[in-house]
Amino acid sequence: MTYQETLDRIHSFQRFGSKLGLERMARLMEHLGNPQESMKVIHVGGTNGKGSVCRFLYSVLKENGYRIGLYTSPYLERFTERMECNGSEISQEDLIKYTKRVLEKVDVMLEEGMESPTEFELITAIAFLYFSEQNIDFLILEVGLGGSGDSTNVVSSPVASVITSISYDHMEYLGNTLEKIAIEKAGIIKPGSQVIYSVEDKSASAAIKRIADNAGCNTYDALSIPFQVVEKTIDGYIFDTEIEKEKYENLRISMIGIHQIRNAICALTVINALQRECIIKVKKEKIYEGFFKAKQTGRFEILRRKPYIIIDGAHNEAGAASLAETVKDLFDGCRILLVIGMLTDKKTDILLDKFSEITQEFIATEPNIPRKLPSVKLFNAIKKAGMKGIAIEKLEEACRYVEGLTDYDVIVFAGSLYLIGEVRGILNHEKE
Repeated sequence: MTYQETLDRIHSFQRFGSKLGLERMARLMEHLGNPQESMKVIHVGGTNGKGSVCRFLYSVLKENGYRIGLYTSPYLERFTERMECNGSEISQEDLIKYTKRVLEKVDVMLEEGMESPTEFELITAIAFLYFSEQNIDFLILEVGLGGSGDSTNVVSSPVASVITSISYDHMEYLGNTLEKIAIEKAGIIKPGSQVIYSVEDKSASAAIKRIADNAGCNTYDALSIPFQVVEKTIDGYIFDTEIEKEKYENLRISMIGIHQIRNAICALTVINALQRECIIKVKKEKIYEGFFKAKQTGRFEILRRKPYIIIDGAHNEAGAASLAETVKDLFDGCRILLVIGMLTDKKTDILLDKFSEITQEFIATEPNIPRKLPSVKLFNAIKKAGMKGIAIEKLEEACRYVEGLTDYDVIVFAGSLYLIGEVRGILNHEKE
């Protein structure tokens, strides 16, 4: 297969939908020799922030000399972004090779009468097989959806189980209360694992603590760790904190927003827990370097200045609230335009309510996927909420329109990660 044929083959599994449950994944892993059990895994779940926490951990451990694998989803521009090893994405040649090997075992499953794996299960199997043969010290593994039924959860003994946040998203799969969502996400907790969580809702936090205690795990509540903001700028935040009598002064991160300080502290708590258990050994100055170098594309990422053009993957209520908080912190008094595109399964009215804290001026557009919310419907929702806007159906046209504007200080694209990935490709390509 060529690289494009490989991608087409992988994406052909979309027809099996999104199904939680581990039976298919467990059987596929058995046929592959359970490669996921050959690695030390840091398993990271949560509603928001899990990608950023993964990036912080990846950067800090890499700076400390460890060979690290990173599995994340979804990708923004290139499929190979999903699998990264020590600073390099999986090569197209390796993706072809490992996909072939996994597909051979899928055929065996189907011959046995097993149900076909989903697309995400197939991709996760490819990742496990790939990373198991890369001689890594740790795999940082981001949950796809939920926890207990997510395909990444075939890992039986992670060294750490991390839950970054709990808020309302994917309720049709995970439950309609924060406590129910927390219980589903806490399904990644395994006996003997270090459990780190950063969850605001008290019932959700208590549920996670209860499950971890019942599994005999050491628990660390990262949200209870205080911090002091030293500086907030468009280029980074600086803060002080202290974890178990270890002071960190003037710790600088390049990711923008108070929520990213919370994510950094969550990652720092993981580092502290693993060091306490002698699972890792790190140098303090390398922790500082790792946090500063960590970057998460598509999360309050500045593509251009004068005017500022910013992309942010705020696609649920908590993400939109964090975006609003950050914009108000850095751009108070500025004229702001928000370009948004959403999927049909999102609560448009709730997202617009949060976005209205940023600006009253909008462009409604669409990501280029089947589940998109038509720009006309989004525009009507904007008008119904009493705000101003126009609809530009095609995203490329919206990008060109925005580039011709001169009367805004800040232009923010948000609402869907699929939209953000497309915008990043369009604007970066034009810049080149």
